[in-house]
Amino acid sequence: MKPFSDGKAANDEFQSANNGLQRGELVRDLLRQRVRVPSIPSDMLARPVVDEWINQAISPSHAVLVEAPSGYGKSHSVLSALGNRYVSDKELRWVSLTPQDNAPTRFLTLLSMAFDMPEALESALQGGAGFSDALAMMLVAHARQSDGAMQVLVLDNLHSLSNPAVTPLLQQLTKDLPANLCAVLISRRGLPFETHGLELENRFTRLGPSVFEFSRPETFDFFSQELAANKLTSVAVDNLYDLTEGWATPLALYRREVQRELERKPIQESPSVERFLKDSVLGGLTPGQVRSVRAIAELELCSDELLLALQSALPEVALLPSQVFEQGLPIRPMPGRGRWYRLNPLMQEWLRTSPMVGYEARMTIASRWFGERQQFPEALRYALLAGNGDEVIRIASEGSEALLLGQDTASLLRLRKSLPVTLLERSARLRIVYSWVHAIGGQFKQARALLDDLSEEDREEHNARIAALQAFILRGEGKVQPALEMADQALAEGDLSPQGQLVTQIVRSSALCAAGQFAEAREANRAASRLAREAGDSGSEALAVYSHARIELGKGALRHAEQLLRTGLDTAMQELARPARIGETRLQLNLVLVLWHQGRIAEADRLLVLCGRHAEQTRDLGLLLAMAIRVLICRGENRLEDAFVWIGRAERTMHAWQVDESLFVPVLEALKATCWLAQNQIESAVQALQKLQPYRDSGCVPELFPMMPGLLDCLQVRVDLARGDGIRARETLEGIRDRYGKAIPWGVELHIRLLEAVLLNEEKGLNPARKVLTAVVEEAATEHFISPFTELRAELQELMEKSYGQLEDSKFKDALGNLFGIKATTTGAETLAEPISDREQAVLELIAKGLSNQEIGDKLHISLHTVKTHARRINAKLEVKSRTQAIVRARELGLL
Repeated sequence: MKPFSDGKAANDEFQSANNGLQRGELVRDLLRQRVRVPSIPSDMLARPVVDEWINQAISPSHAVLVEAPSGYGKSHSVLSALGNRYVSDKELRWVSLTPQDNAPTRFLTLLSMAFDMPEALESALQGGAGFSDALAMMLVAHARQSDGAMQVLVLDNLHSLSNPAVTPLLQQLTKDLPANLCAVLISRRGLPFETHGLELENRFTRLGPSVFEFSRPETFDFFSQELAANKLTSVAVDNLYDLTEGWATPLALYRREVQRELERKPIQESPSVERFLKDSVLGGLTPGQVRSVRAIAELELCSDELLLALQSALPEVALLPSQVFEQGLPIRPMPGRGRWYRLNPLMQEWLRTSPMVGYEARMTIASRWFGERQQFPEALRYALLAGNGDEVIRIASEGSEALLLGQDTASLLRLRKSLPVTLLERSARLRIVYSWVHAIGGQFKQARALLDDLSEEDREEHNARIAALQAFILRGEGKVQPALEMADQALAEGDLSPQGQLVTQIVRSSALCAAGQFAEAREANRAASRLAREAGDSGSEALAVYSHARIELGKGALRHAEQLLRTGLDTAMQELARPARIGETRLQLNLVLVLWHQGRIAEADRLLVLCGRHAEQTRDLGLLLAMAIRVLICRGENRLEDAFVWIGRAERTMHAWQVDESLFVPVLEALKATCWLAQNQIESAVQALQKLQPYRDSGCVPELFPMMPGLLDCLQVRVDLARGDGIRARETLEGIRDRYGKAIPWGVELHIRLLEAVLLNEEKGLNPARKVLTAVVEEAATEHFISPFTELRAELQELMEKSYGQLEDSKFKDALGNLFGIKATTTGAETLAEPISDREQAVLELIAKGLSNQEIGDKLHISLHTVKTHARRINAKLEVKSRTQAIVRARELGLL
């Protein structure tokens, strides 16, 4: 459906409006109030990033479309941006449109008043000029009036114009904008004409809903007073953000209700929000169209084809999802999914509160529709919603392991609560399927409980499937060798489906990678890739690529891993007509991990918002990785309070999801320890490490965090250093290689060698430490692997300051300079014609401490003559004549 009606016989409904000119000062007086700049609310949230987006788009002869559904704060955002740009009343002309302005004469009259030339318009039309000619004359006159200052014309509520006779005038206006005019078009819908020509000329910019949505931090800022007054908790604000996805008006209406201390209700049930959704969002729809939107809300994701398939169980299909999007309602196309759409969660929850007649029939049709397309997870979900037990068992028997590859754990676990016990008793396959679902959701105990209840006959029949599932559980628990043995047993049985073999090979690849057997892991991954290609399913291929990328990450090949991940995401996007798969989320999360390792925080943050939200919606345990990266980003930026907030949120989420503690406790305790260490709360870090000792002793290697065991040992070294116990730190560091041998991931190897440099600096002085540091920097620069330096910034600060000048110039060196706050200088130690030797460095440091030559000799067990010789050489190299001058010069050069 086009946003502007057309195709009617001569557009009869607009004929009376399209003829004649309403003359007279009375009409102009009535319209003057519509050509007035609105005021900005006093409590509006400052959004400098949005202001910058808008101001960057505003330029001469440029059209800017500000497009978003009702309630996204479009007009206020434009006002704020223009206000911050110091646009005067003379430079800003604002026209607020209504459906009454559908007549070309009315629209042109408003424009003429905005341009201060109403008489010129009236004269042109009375002289016989057409609407197009009259507009052209106004634009030419406006260009001649220019005094060098650009004027901004804002047409607000542009979606109110539905008259086809006005459309050519709008197109003409945007196409023929003079050099002293910029047009800002604010609308709930897209424009009713093509704009690609203007885009190619760089004269058109579209700012969509994602620009105007509140971010999570902005949502917390918006409710800061309510949080401070304990009217809302951080958990409540988190839930508000997740449900609204930053939709400004519902958040503002709810805040007012909270401020007035009315009876607290969920946001979707609060009276003011309900009125807004009913009157402003759905107010312009017919009853049939509203029913279509409610049918879309029953589905997690919907396409035009799927909704049309449901029409036998609907009174009518008055609006397709694509048309709902074109109408400017809060529904968005899923990136990379073609014409699949998802309603805003708040809208969806509100519409679902009162189910329509025929719900079960529609869910049954949806189940069969997905089943015909071999999309078993969605087929199973809708069969469960329909309450059709026979269909559920049939899908489980046909799909089995194929259900895993597109899992939506959240939906399947929600439905598990209402699943009749008799269904599980009737089907061993369904029990195995739900055991997989629990295992994927990190509920290993519940997964095992379902398997324990299987009869001996069922166990014998499904032995290979059970072994594959047990291998998956063991790997999830971090038990590498047992998982590998069980996976080999499952494959040896020879009775697994292609999907079952695929998942088992991925388990083998992960376990072998954790054991440092990268060549064998790659062979297992090649087998998984072959199976994925045979399955012909992009979801399977995404999982295989994910497995390969994990191997490259373990080897430290960040650039290759990034190439794999981006290629995998591009491949997964080729299959358009399906909902999202778990593999894609894991690809995105690991791409975020690569970006973080390379210090590309802004890119990582943008992608993390997208994949973190999807992981949360589908209950993918990858969310734990997303939150851990959030903690690492916050800690790297020294926002330790925010880091602890993310740790707390991760703990709450894992408990709410009933995830086994063995999966998340080690990760979160390790993150706490690093944050406490950054705060210099040494004893708190020690206590966290003590809690982690059982996991370290058992050799647990989490699937999502394969580097964690080695990093925990490195953390112990750092705690020992912080406590001043260099001897124990050295013992711990030397024990890491003995424990892990060749199984140390490259990222952990960099940590170990950087800590070696720190210890050498304390034990033997600057020069040997600098040699190790320089070598590590050269290796890390090949992949721009900067995360170990970020992690060990406090420990490395002094050594890096003294060694920075001797590092080879590169982008990586510049990044290290930014990280450690070091500016390039030409007065560093590297400018010395001859470097200070290790022994001379030791003498210099004792001179700086005020020791006499004899005391230095006694301290270093050398003769007085040797001390004097070293002192003369130090003075010569530093080009000074006294001990005092040597100390001053050495400090300038960073030698002390």
